[in-house]
Amino acid sequence: MLLRRRLNLPTAFAGTPPFSAAPKRRMKHISPTQVAVDAPTRAPTRRALAKQQTRLKVLAAARRLFSEQGYEGATIRDIAAAAGMSTGAVFANFTDKSDLFREIMADDMEALTAAMRDAATRGRTAEDAILKIFMAGYTFYKTRLQLARAAFSVSWDKDGGPTLRGMSSSAAFQDLFGEQLNAAVERGELSQEAEVKLRSQMLFDTYLSNFPQAIFEGWSLDALQARARDQIRILLAGARRG
Repeated sequence: MLLRRRLNLPTAFAGTPPFSAAPKRRMKHISPTQVAVDAPTRAPTRRALAKQQTRLKVLAAARRLFSEQGYEGATIRDIAAAAGMSTGAVFANFTDKSDLFREIMADDMEALTAAMRDAATRGRTAEDAILKIFMAGYTFYKTRLQLARAAFSVSWDKDGGPTLRGMSSSAAFQDLFGEQLNAAVERGELSQEAEVKLRSQMLFDTYLSNFPQAIFEGWSLDALQARARDQIRILLAGARRG
């Protein structure tokens, strides 16, 4: 009280600190994901759009020529002419013919894997599902056998072959066979000693082995189906229960 009188402070300020701290403001944390979402999306430039259109035209022309003339028969000059482009425009988008072909095959393999997976869902048993996977592949390439022939040719080329054979689609096909075999083991259709990984690889090799009959001997889809059914039956025979 004495101190208040000496400083001549109003009663209302008695016991009040000379100044009070401002309330702390909590900083809002913004994650990098939120920043990306909130950031405005930039529209592609005209140059980027033009480059994309050029790339699509080249791919379409290359697909057509590879299907008609095979890999060896189609040249970069032919592909450029079919696309209405210069050879320089082709090389501005692809390093060489094998790079162009791998791009086409990557697109095809993605579509084919989806078709095979869809076909497998309609199988009643493991044998039936795997046969449907085989036939989805043969049907996919029946009207484009030259493209399939080109794929086999490139896969054994010393330059482009290792890259093409190492594409993720090869592993995806084997995984698809493995899924069917594992499901059959869980259902009790196949034994626990079914050696799924080995049989998946064998099924994939068998699937590929029938393409020469389609490409060079003109086998029909019915003939391919009959052969594939027997092959699959034999490959799964040792894995059946009992």
